[in-house]
Amino acid sequence: MKYNIVGRKVNLRDNFKERVYKKLGKFEKIFSEDAEATVTVTLEKNRQTVEVTIRDNSMTYRAESTALEMNDALDAVVDILGGQIRKNKTKLSKKLRAESIEQYFAEFKSDEEVVEDEYNVVRTKTFTVKPLSVEEAILQMNMIGHEFFMFLNSSTNQICVVYKRKNNTYGLLEPEY
Repeated sequence: MKYNIVGRKVNLRDNFKERVYKKLGKFEKIFSEDAEATVTVTLEKNRQTVEVTIRDNSMTYRAESTALEMNDALDAVVDILGGQIRKNKTKLSKKLRAESIEQYFAEFKSDEEVVEDEYNVVRTKTFTVKPLSVEEAILQMNMIGHEFFMFLNSSTNQICVVYKRKNNTYGLLEPEY
């Protein structure tokens, strides 16, 4: 796995980077050698946010945590990622290296059995897709009170999604081929 560790408004010490390699190293046997882990540490108002994104093939895992100490936030993020991997164990075994998934869970057996989620689509909506600018799509999303809105981007002619982020900013999802 390749690591990219970034500090925003904070200088990262070597011992923190070593801790990142150690903590995320337990996921290396699950993902391929081409997997990329991006760790971003941000300091805002004496609180440190650690965000980890792991990309491998078409799979993306992301977790974020905020704490007073970056080491505590890193521990929380690793726990969240472990939970995501555990939850999606059966899907992962099909897409990633199946034998390493079983080895990972053999190491971290717990008394509680993980309940597999069933993904039942209970409702399907259809709607007319109109060409809109990003700003118009955000206005539409806010008018209907949703957290996201799919639209045809008038400048790129592609289906995109705008969404509301935690800090009252907006994000844009664009397809990449």
